[in-house]
Amino acid sequence: MGNNEIEVLDTASPPALPAGSHVMTATIALPPGDPGSPPHRHSGPVFGYMLEGEMIFELEGEPERVIKAGEAFWEPGGDVIHYQAANNLADRPSKFVVVMVCAPDQQMLVLVSPEELDARKDRRAPRPGA
Repeated sequence: MGNNEIEVLDTASPPALPAGSHVMTATIALPPGDPGSPPHRHSGPVFGYMLEGEMIFELEGEPERVIKAGEAFWEPGGDVIHYQAANNLADRPSKFVVVMVCAPDQQMLVLVSPEELDARKDRRAPRPGA
């Protein structure tokens, strides 16, 4: 590798990928203060890296946290609800790159209904000010 330096940012053990899965890589830019997507789930695991700014990140069963530029994140997908991916900065944009695994014959992102959110509210970690 010559003089290249590798810095491991995160490791994860994703679930087995079904035959026929495909991978999508995308950048997502959030304007200042943008709340991001409403609560949703992904059909497969998602791996991400913050390019600039800060994001409030919250998965079902985990406390919300702030991910800053230079940090990595991941989510398992499947039945886990992704509650937040909001820009934590009111005065500047934030941007991240994601690599998403799409399960065969399923949508990459499915919004969660208010009824399901209410039925699963006991699975959401306590949040500051909530």
